[in-house]
Amino acid sequence: MPITDTLLSDAPLHVTLVVGSNRHGRFGPVVADWLLDRMRDRDDLIPEVVDVADVHLPTSLTPTPEATAALADVTPKLEGADAFVVLTPEYNHSFPAALKNLVDWHYTEWQTKPVGLVSYGGMAGGLRAAEHLRQVFAELHAVTVRDTVSFHNAGASFDDTGHLKDPSGPEAAAKTMLDQLVWWGKGLRDARASRPYGA
Repeated sequence: MPITDTLLSDAPLHVTLVVGSNRHGRFGPVVADWLLDRMRDRDDLIPEVVDVADVHLPTSLTPTPEATAALADVTPKLEGADAFVVLTPEYNHSFPAALKNLVDWHYTEWQTKPVGLVSYGGMAGGLRAAEHLRQVFAELHAVTVRDTVSFHNAGASFDDTGHLKDPSGPEAAAKTMLDQLVWWGKGLRDARASRPYGA
C-alpha cells in the first residue's frame, strides 16, 4: 500500500455536527455541548459545527443573494466533512423543517459519507425523527450508522449546568455510535480517494 494511502487511512476524520433545531427556547445546544465534549475527547475526530439557527436559507430553494451568502459559510463545512453527526429533536413525529431545508440545499456534499444520528425529545426520545432522517440520507447516497444516541425526557436528563445526571448509558451509546462512524468514515474516505462514485 502506498504511504499516502496509509496516511489517509490513519488521519483523523473531519466530522461536521449539524444542530438541527432553530426553535425559540430549544434544548439542542445543551445536547450539542455534551456531544462535542465526547467528540473532542477522541484523537480520531476533528469536529466542526453547523447550527441551523445560524443559517438563514429561504424555503423556495431559489439562489437569492441571501441564500448565496448563507451557503458560502455553510457549504464548505459540509463539503469538507468526512462524516456527519446530525442532532435532531422530534417535532410532530418527525424532524424540524429547518433541518430538512438545510439538507435539501445540498446534494453531493452528503454523498458517500456516513451519518450518525443523535435525537432528543419526550417519551420517544426523538427516535421517530431519526428514523425519518435515515430515509432522507439514503436518497442522498449517504450511509446512516446503525446505532444512535437518544435522550428520552431530555430536559430531565441534564442538570442546570448542562451535565448529565446519569452519564453512563448515553456515554456508552455515544462511544458505540462514534466508533461506527469512524469505521465507515475511514473506509468511505479511502474509497472516494481511489475511485469516483457513479451516482
